[in-house]
This record gives sequence, C-alpha cells and structure tokens, in this order.
Amino acid sequence: MSIVLGPNQYGKAEVRLVRVDRDTARHRITDLNITSQLRGDFHATHESGDNTGVIATDTQKNTVNAFARDGVGSPETFLLRLARHFLTEPQVTGGRWLAEQYGWERIATGASVDVAAGPGTTAGSGADAGGHDHAFVRGAAERRTALVHADDSGLTVLAGLRDVTVLKSTGSEFSGFPRDRYTTLPEVDDRILATDVTAWWRYAPSFTETAGPAEYDRRFAAVRSLLLETFAQLHSLALQQTVFAMGKAVLEAFDDVAEIRLSCPNNHHFLVDLEPFGLDNPGEVFFAADRPYGLIEAAVQRSENGSEHPVWSTIGGFV
Repeated sequence: MSIVLGPNQYGKAEVRLVRVDRDTARHRITDLNITSQLRGDFHATHESGDNTGVIATDTQKNTVNAFARDGVGSPETFLLRLARHFLTEPQVTGGRWLAEQYGWERIATGASVDVAAGPGTTAGSGADAGGHDHAFVRGAAERRTALVHADDSGLTVLAGLRDVTVLKSTGSEFSGFPRDRYTTLPEVDDRILATDVTAWWRYAPSFTETAGPAEYDRRFAAVRSLLLETFAQLHSLALQQTVFAMGKAVLEAFDDVAEIRLSCPNNHHFLVDLEPFGLDNPGEVFFAADRPYGLIEAAVQRSENGSEHPVWSTIGGFV
C-alpha cells in the first residue's frame, strides 16, 4: 500500500489590511482581516521540496496589499478580484479567500451629540451631524464576513456575520421537554433570550455574476436587518424555533440566497435568589452565565438544493 498526498491548500492567513479612502475631507475606513489559500498541483513541493510552482505566501500577502491601492469596495468583490487573479496561474485550480470586516463608527462631536439623550446619540444638522470626518471609535465584537471558494464548478460567494450579540428581555419561553431523573431545569413561560448570532449565506450564481460592491453592501445590510427583526418580533418557544425562523425569513425575502446556516449559543441568564436578603425578585436581577451554554445550529435550505455544496467543507465547525 502506497502513501499519497491528499487534499491540501496553503496560503497567507490573517493579513491585516486597513484602507483609508481620502477622496473627500470626510474619510472612510475599511478594516479587514484576509486569508488567501490556494489549491492545485502542488505535489512536488510536498513530496520533494521542489518549489518551482509555489506562489509564496508572502507574495499572496503583498498582492492583497497592492490590490487595496485601487480600492477595496465590498469584501465580497475584493475577494473575487483576488480569486480571479490567482486563478490565472496554471498550477492553481482552486482556492479559498476569506475576509472578516471590523466596524468603525464616527465619533460624535459638537452638534452631533444630543446631550439630553446621552452619549453616542447623534442629532442636529450641519458639519458635525453624523460624526467626525476623520475620527472613529471601534464598534462591538460584531464582524462582517465573506468567503470566495473556487473549484472546477466556478466561483462561489458566501456572505455572513459573526458575534452579533442580541437579547430579548421577554417574549421567550421554554417548556414541554421530556423529564427524567437527571432533569432539573424548570419550565418557564417568560425568560431572557440572548445569543451571539453567527451566520453564513450562499449566493446563487446569478447574483455572484452580476453584483457589484454596492449590491453586496446593500444585500448584507438587508439580510442583517431581517435576521435581527425576526429575532425581535417572534415570540420564541425555543431558540431552535427562532433560528429556523430567522433563516426562513431570509430565504423567503431573497430568491438569490440559495441557503443559510446559523450558529447561536444560548447565553443563559439565571434569576438570582434574593430571598436570603429578605427581597423578592420579580424577574429583574439575573446572573449572566458564560458557560456551559446551549449551542443551536441549523442549515435552512430550499427543498430543491439537493446535495451539500462543497463550499461548506471549507468552513470550520458547523458554520
């Protein structure tokens, strides 16, 4: 029995790229973390150390930075540019290009701060409305994500988001589950529902072939808004129900989203017992536990999808 090289890929991981658009006095920041990985005929370097066909990982990093000189646009279109560039090399038959985008908000100053409403609230009009022209504050842990996958079937684009922390202080319950000798969880008809939403959705080829940076940006914003709106409005009987409803809403609204996958931890909030202090607790004081936690994950698909798309094998974990 011989030993042979199996599937493989290589590249430069986590290239930190910050692009400042200075075409007007009101600057714009695009902050990305990009990974480039190539697949193809790289047997020689693995088996004998022959690097004749190897595009150095440092070259991949430099290409990312050089391409940013002409602008980034949306993360999806920037990754497509990289993919199409590297696929012109004869030894490259496929690859995987991943981006995480970090959010920056303009710092509110002067007339843009509504003192009565509290810090961070924008109001008014004039030069300061909407925040400072070139001073920013890093947003929450939330990140926008994008992935381009290339193989024999062509280019596939995933868009997504991760670590979007959401919470409902009511409108959620959990009951009717089976009980045995190990079950201690009480049934509840009113609870806090909190999670950190991670989602990936796959665009149909028709969208990928025609969409530009603006279309990707608008679609991302619309999908994100719909996911959060569904979370907020659904009276939840289980986080599983909420996860499916969120995915279903996206597929019903956008024909060119082929499927969506979601991963949502159940960030438990337990009512604190205040009786030892002679106090009641009518659902007002909670302990936020960070572990262990429930983890709810689901793929929401169209019934005609058929077999699993190969792009999902490139995503670590469930999504």
